[in-house]
Amino acid sequence: MGHDKLRKFAENETFSCLLQPSASELLADGFFALRDHAVKGRWNEDMFDAARPLVLELGCGKGEYTIDLSRREPSCNYIGVDIKGARLWKGAKYAHEHRLGNVAFLRTRIEFIGAFFAPDEVSQIWLTFSDPQLKSENSRLTSPVFLERYRRFLRPGGIVHLKTDSRFLYEYSLAVARCNGLRVLAATPDLYGTAPEALFGTGMGQSGTGLVQDGTGLVRGGTGPQHAESVTP
Repeated sequence: MGHDKLRKFAENETFSCLLQPSASELLADGFFALRDHAVKGRWNEDMFDAARPLVLELGCGKGEYTIDLSRREPSCNYIGVDIKGARLWKGAKYAHEHRLGNVAFLRTRIEFIGAFFAPDEVSQIWLTFSDPQLKSENSRLTSPVFLERYRRFLRPGGIVHLKTDSRFLYEYSLAVARCNGLRVLAATPDLYGTAPEALFGTGMGQSGTGLVQDGTGLVRGGTGPQHAESVTP
């Protein structure tokens, strides 16, 4: 392991905004009986400077998008989730140095996400350029397997956003949403060529119209009861 990576791992231990739970503790009773982490149901109390709606970015990488979301819509608390500590270091360091009170990071496998969030605790989920996992459907972050995981902690009417440059993942996600009775609120095969007002209408709010401008594709799908939103690449 390189010295720079070891340095980042050591520095990660000093960031109060970064939670790095032990996988062995979560798995003490087996994969299908994950032990709940102490932060479950207490994110606003334990990790942020004020109580706000929680927004997750799953597979956040270096955390740039999580931080950008927090600046665009500071009325929410944002949690970037990734398993790679050397990647999370960049976002956690930035949040720490700039004292961002509405940003936190969680180092864990996304398969373990249910151990960290209580029912109705999360308002939105962002999936940004997720691996389309062409050979493994159950590994796709918009598969029914993962949607069921999200459903357990999303509030009623909660939203899942998928931002992707994969036509395959886009089409797959739309099909999953429709097959599972989730309402697609917005979708476009040409994000840059679609005016925000045409895509979202006038009722989506600033977060919708702002975020649609900064990527090559966006799919939104929500796992709240009979509620989903989809915007595509």
